[in-house]
Amino acid sequence: MSGHSKWAQIKRTKGVLDQKRGLLFSKLSKKISIAVKEGGGSGDTGVNYKLKAAVDYAKDQGMPNDNIERAIKAATGGGAASISEVVYEGYGPFGTAFLVEAATDNTNRTYNNIRHIFSKHGGNIGSQGSVAWQFQTKGQILVERDNKISEIELAAIDAGAQDVRESEEGLEVYTEALDLDKIKKTLTDAGAKIARADIIKESSQGTDLTEEQKPKVDALFAELENDEDVIAVHTSANL
Repeated sequence: MSGHSKWAQIKRTKGVLDQKRGLLFSKLSKKISIAVKEGGGSGDTGVNYKLKAAVDYAKDQGMPNDNIERAIKAATGGGAASISEVVYEGYGPFGTAFLVEAATDNTNRTYNNIRHIFSKHGGNIGSQGSVAWQFQTKGQILVERDNKISEIELAAIDAGAQDVRESEEGLEVYTEALDLDKIKKTLTDAGAKIARADIIKESSQGTDLTEEQKPKVDALFAELENDEDVIAVHTSANL
């Protein structure tokens, strides 16, 4: 299975400078808007599981409640109508596959920016369906390592997690998208320290890289992630 962004992305996000927080909150607002739109216009986190995940993630990133409530209100009031969700498929260096989710009010601008980033890093945008087939939507919960890790792993399995993988940093718990919040609550109640919980797309065609290759792929990942219209980046690369 692919490595995705996982812990590397958390380290990047935690290192966001104050002057970049405005851009981060703007991207999170877009993510919330798209979640409302995909949920049929529902601003109720109790029934819109994608919105619940987006709101929880925004809170984890320090986005103020007022900003979150404004984003939901704007989206339920029709504000999301002007924002389109677009997904770009592409290839990075060393045969890595990328799926890039964006929310934009100008698809031409966004396409040109994404194409430029791929080209700059030795990759290219692919045709529709070229890599999407290998990505599956699922919930991902990252649990920081502590002395309860074995108990947390058992709790995740008992709660119905699809897969639990141990890494140097802690546990990676994978769930059905609909079960994300339920299993997250179970783990929190069991004493787990959640580093991140979100709905992701994971590749079934994980691409292993050498230590020399990783920086080049990671640079592409990071620049795509930093684009103002991009709300999520998924890759087959084991970073």
